[in-house]
Parts: sequence; structure tokens; C-alpha cells
Amino acid sequence: MNINIYYGGRGIIDDPTIYVINKVQEILEELRVKVTRYNLFEAKNSIATLPQTLKEADGIILATTVEWYGIGGYMQQFLDACWLFGDKERIAQIYMAPIVMSTTYGEREGKLNLSTAWEILGGRPCSGICGYIENTLALEMNEQYLHVIEKKAENIYRTINQRMASFPASNQAVKQMASPPQAIDLTPQETEQLSQYVTDDSYVRRQKEDIQELTSLFRDKMNNEEAQSEEEYLVELKKAFRPQQGIEATYFINIEEKPTPLIIKVTDSNLECYYGAEEPSDVEMQLNRAAMEDIVNGRMTFQRAFMSGAMKMKGDFRVLRSMDQIFQFVE
Repeated sequence: MNINIYYGGRGIIDDPTIYVINKVQEILEELRVKVTRYNLFEAKNSIATLPQTLKEADGIILATTVEWYGIGGYMQQFLDACWLFGDKERIAQIYMAPIVMSTTYGEREGKLNLSTAWEILGGRPCSGICGYIENTLALEMNEQYLHVIEKKAENIYRTINQRMASFPASNQAVKQMASPPQAIDLTPQETEQLSQYVTDDSYVRRQKEDIQELTSLFRDKMNNEEAQSEEEYLVELKKAFRPQQGIEATYFINIEEKPTPLIIKVTDSNLECYYGAEEPSDVEMQLNRAAMEDIVNGRMTFQRAFMSGAMKMKGDFRVLRSMDQIFQFVE
């Protein structure tokens, strides 16, 4: 039988949880159990890969210390990694015994949190150990405390070895009905590989650099497109301009795909064309890019676009007709 111990404390010398799990490990090994221990504070940069170590385990012990509030960050990271990268089908077969010792208030809540978290992951919680220890020396010198630890360790062994049945937990049913999690369509092998990538600092750093480079390229492309959009059709209009005496008008062209309208001002031989804000005009036109492309490429005139319905117009129709005189596009 294989049992893994995951210790989520800080590893300080007078941590009562270390004493308890040392005794539990001794007792389990006497019962010919293969015990593998993982100190999360030593593996803090690779916690995301630790759910892979659950594969060969028949049971696990989650041990942590409440020093001021809650189960601590390392243990929470490990549980998060089990949720994100763990094989849920394998976790469903694993028994978990919580061991939570506190030097302040909250050991019972910590034990309950670990059991609840393991149930939500789909695993099987079993009876563990929790207690308040003000002084680790008092724990070591008290024979009754040692007897309690021995009995609890034997119960953990018996539960896992005999694979004792237990009633289903309501929080599993409520969670599935109220807020089913969004499944990530990955195989266990792909999930395992993903967890390795997450813990690889060089890979994560390279990904961030690639994202920044892509963002920069996209931003430059957008800027270039905006710059080109502000110049679009201006060259064609200036090239096709044929001055006519006595024509003085302002044309307002709203192209649907463009955020700002195209404004054309003609005064005899002078031409101004630019993209800008709406202003008083003699003729206001609305059309899409395809119709505008047909006009500037000589496939259609402004008047024909209006007559065919490809362009809408407000204003003096005679002024609109003058556009085909002063702008002569050749196909």
C-alpha cells in the first residue's frame, strides 16, 4: 500500500504538525506501508506538477499548520493544482486524511476545509487529526497525545487498506446541480504536460515575451491600417480631379466601414479632400466600401450609384451630377 504525505507548513523547527506526521509516518511504515513525503515549501516552484504524484497512491495525508488563519498558501496552491491539473478519475479512488495542528485558533475549520476541498475534487475523505498545541515540547512529552496519534494512524491505515465505504457528500450533488464546472477537454497526459509547462519559468517567460511581441506587431499593424485608412481614396480623388469653372460645393461621403466621413471641398480649380468631423455640406452621401471601390475604379459613376440604390443621398441633385464632371475615373 502506498500513502503520500503532503506537508503544507513552513517547515519551522517547533511546528507541531511536523512532529505529528513524523509519528504517523513511523507507525505506517511499521505496518509495511510505503510512505512518500512531499514538503510543499521545498517544492513551491513545482507545486503544479505534484498532482502527478497521486497516480500510484492508495491514500494521502494532507498536513498543514494554522499559524494565524486558514490552511496556508502552499496547501491551497496544491489543492488548486489538483483542481486544474489533477486526474479526477484517479482522485476519485484516493482516500485523504487531514492532519491540521494549530498554534492559534482554527484547527477544526482547517480540517473541515481540507475534507470539503477533497470531496469537491471527487476524492474520499476519512477521519484525520486536529488539535491546538501551544508548545511543541508539551506535545512530545505527553504520552497520552502519543497514544492518540497512534490510534488515529491505525484508523487511517485501516480505512485505506480496507477501502471502507462512506455515504456520499451533499456538497458534490449540490455543486453538480448548481454550478457545474467548465470542463477542459484535455487528456490526462495533456493535463500533465500543461502542469509541467506552468512550472517551467523559462517557458512561461518565453510565452510572455511571445505575447508581448505579438501584441506589439498587432498594435503596429493596427496603426498602419489606421494610417492607410486615413489616406484611402484621397490619391484617387486628386488624380481624377478635373477643375470646372463656376463649381463651388462641399461633398460629404459617409462610407459605412469607416469611422470618420470623407469630406470633399471644391472651389473652381481648388480641391480639398480629407477625413474629418461632420460639417455643413451641399450633398451628403452614404454608401459602402464596395460601391466606393466601383466608383474610384471607373466601373460606376456617382449618379448611377444613386440611381441603382447603391448610394443614398441628401441635398441638391444638381450638385451631385457635378461630381461626375469634376471627377473622371478611368477603368
